[in-house]
Amino acid sequence: MKSFELSALEGDYPIHSLSILVGEDLLTCLWGGTEPHIGAVAVALPRPSLADPSVTSATSSVFTLLGHKEDQLVKVVSDRLSARLNKNVIVAAGIHWDHLDEGAIAEIMDSCQGLVERIGDVVEREG
Repeated sequence: MKSFELSALEGDYPIHSLSILVGEDLLTCLWGGTEPHIGAVAVALPRPSLADPSVTSATSSVFTLLGHKEDQLVKVVSDRLSARLNKNVIVAAGIHWDHLDEGAIAEIMDSCQGLVERIGDVVEREG
């Protein structure tokens, strides 16, 4: 199994990741903040796009732990990685900072999106 760690350290909210290639599948953890944890998990499977079957898309299922809000994050990340890499993907995430406003949440989501692109680049290059 190959594994790699990446971080998005720009801005006020650093995000970290650990990704493991398990055979042909990808397992990724995202965390950050004052209390890293597992708040939500998504499983995504690649499939032909409904709009254009020549394009790979993904379908996903999400499990969110009670009281957590990472559901949208894990869905977006798992769908993106699964469609891009044509792999089964599991993403677990837990990110926590107190009293985040909408701007901070947007910055964290942007950092995660950039990190996802870097994860995809590494998997394509080394996987």
